[in-house]
Amino acid sequence: MSAQKSSKHVENWPQESREAAELVAEQYGEPDEVTATQLVWHRPGPWKRIVATKVFYDHYFPAPHHDSIESVIDYRVPPEKFSDVAAFDGSVIVERTAGEVSARCHDEQANFLAPNLMHDIVTGARSVEEARAYYAKEFGDYRRKKPTPYMQKLRFAPGEGSTADPDVRVLSDEDLQQAKREGETAG
Repeated sequence: MSAQKSSKHVENWPQESREAAELVAEQYGEPDEVTATQLVWHRPGPWKRIVATKVFYDHYFPAPHHDSIESVIDYRVPPEKFSDVAAFDGSVIVERTAGEVSARCHDEQANFLAPNLMHDIVTGARSVEEARAYYAKEFGDYRRKKPTPYMQKLRFAPGEGSTADPDVRVLSDEDLQQAKREGETAG
C-alpha cells in the first residue's frame, strides 16, 4: 500500500495507531476490510488475521509503548494455563471458544515475541517469570540491534482451525423444555 493510500484510511487516527497501521500496510499491502476505526488483513504471512485499530492502549511492559496492532493465530490454550498466560502479558488474549490467541502490541516483531513466549509457557518450556525476563531481554536486544530470534517468526506451527473449544453441554433438551414451561407459568 502506498503511503498516500494508507494515509487515506488512517488520516484521522491518532499518530500512535496511524504509524503502526502504516507499518502493517507497508508489509502486507491493502487491507481486506476497512472501517473508520479498524483495518483488517486476512491470512497475512503466518497470521490468521491482523487488526489495526484507531484506538490504542498504553502498555508499560516491558517499557512504555502503545498497543494497536493485534495479530491472531489459531491456538488452543488449556484452561489451566489461562492464568499463567494472563500473568505473563495482559496484551496476549486467549479466546477459548474460538480457539484463538492474539497478541496486541505496536509492531509485528513484538507480536511474534509474545505468542512465542506464550507457547513456551503453555508447553512448560518456561515459567511466567522466565518468559517475562526473556521478553524484556529480547525487547532491549532489538533496540541494541542484537539477535532477536523470538521476534523474527513464529517458532511453532499454529493450529489450522481445529483449535476451537465449544466447551461441554450441561443442560439437556429436557432441562431447557422444563425451564421454558416454568417461565410460561410464571410470566
